Amino acid sequence: MPQPTSAPSPAAAIAAAASTGVRSCTPLGSSHAWTLHRGELADGRPFFAKVADGYAEALGSEAAGLRWLAEAAGGAAVPEVLAADGGVLVLELVREHGASADAAAELGRRLALTHRAGAPSFGASRPGWLATLPLDNTPGERWPEWYARRRLLPYLRDARDRGFLDSADAAELERVLSRIDGLAGPGEPPARVHGDLWSGNVLWSPEGTVLIDPAAHGGHRETDLAMLQLFGAPHLDRILAAYDEAFPLTEGWRARVPLHQLHPLLAHVCLFGRSYRTPLLDAARRLL
Repeated sequence: MPQPTSAPSPAAAIAAAASTGVRSCTPLGSSHAWTLHRGELADGRPFFAKVADGYAEALGSEAAGLRWLAEAAGGAAVPEVLAADGGVLVLELVREHGASADAAAELGRRLALTHRAGAPSFGASRPGWLATLPLDNTPGERWPEWYARRRLLPYLRDARDRGFLDSADAAELERVLSRIDGLAGPGEPPARVHGDLWSGNVLWSPEGTVLIDPAAHGGHRETDLAMLQLFGAPHLDRILAAYDEAFPLTEGWRARVPLHQLHPLLAHVCLFGRSYRTPLLDAARRLL
């Protein structure tokens, strides 16, 4: 009788994806649906890896996003993709270092160059992911309509269907949706955005800041800045000031921060439940 085959070890899966041996592989725990590892390839390159069964598309989308962000001349640094195959993503290991005001200012300037690199449209040619949540990246021409249809409505429905938001909560968010054209501010061309730029996805290395875990797409540049402000970031004022000097923000951008924070807050409701309901509704009420 044939015996069931066991899944390869993480080290074996990483070696197969990278087409080379692995000298060492240390588990770092897990995040969402994937396990995390660090180690050294046979050729001496240190690596960081994610391994996930059933989420190959999510890891492939992350790899494509990193490569796309890396194409922005002079833009914010991202780790090199060493391999991406099936449910394995292998990246260069980033050495971390304490944050500094000078590095924060440099991040602001480089992020401006990433955004200036632009995108063909709002959205992307590939499906997106935010952690384990799929993102509808169907391209669109107008940001307010695209943001409402492809970012807010799907997660609002999901949160309501799962009982994390009630009908009164949903009604408040629907009021924002009904006014989104007036709330969105002056029109801007699609920017090349990271898409999940909270402070935990900014690594401070001796060589400068490095951005990880993107949900990259053509979006509104204020989205990345609003995400940095959602959970705070070291030397945030320096980041924003340097960005504004390099790529001046349009009038009223601070009042629009809650609009851009609605999507990540909805995502947190869908991922983690009602604990994020209050900050979500607070953001909506600041817009009404």
